[in-house]
Amino acid sequence: MSLPDGYTDVPAGKIAAIVTALEMRAPPPARPDPVPAPWTLRAVPRPGLDWYRDLYRRVGEDWLWFSRLRMSDAELSSIIHDPGVSVFALAAESGDEGLLELDFREPGTCELAFFGVSPRQLGTGAGRWLMNRAIDRAWAQPIGRFWVHTCTLDHPAALQFYVRSGFVPYRRQIEVADDPRLLGEAPRGSAAHIPIL
Repeated sequence: MSLPDGYTDVPAGKIAAIVTALEMRAPPPARPDPVPAPWTLRAVPRPGLDWYRDLYRRVGEDWLWFSRLRMSDAELSSIIHDPGVSVFALAAESGDEGLLELDFREPGTCELAFFGVSPRQLGTGAGRWLMNRAIDRAWAQPIGRFWVHTCTLDHPAALQFYVRSGFVPYRRQIEVADDPRLLGEAPRGSAAHIPIL
């Protein structure tokens, strides 16, 4: 499908984002961990749905993460309880403050399905520390490709963070979806940088 040059209206009640997909085909050079590093990575082999949704909201609410909030219990369970999906929490003194989800369901590939830290961890080095763990765990498996996508709803530094981490952009798409704030899936005050229309 070819889009015309120029502006395209987004209907009221919808949000639109430019999505960039990135990949790495080999482990990148190691980047040093922040010092001190007051975090641990906690594997969550069979995440409780309430726990998962709570952490997903806390990490992603400011960036309008909504895809998992629209899933039924059965749909969500079928993904996060799949043996090919690994879920981890960034554990800090205050509790679980970050989410890492690695999806190995496609042979030879790992998707960085969800990655982020809570607002209280932004700017502390937690994201770099968590990415180092993600890269180590992804490439510890027999894969030839590690990939992720981010979008213009995400933290303004997210795209360049992924590039600095060793990912290379390879695809751009436009995603249009119902605004989760209007559906009650996210508080109306979340993602203040994106006006509700």
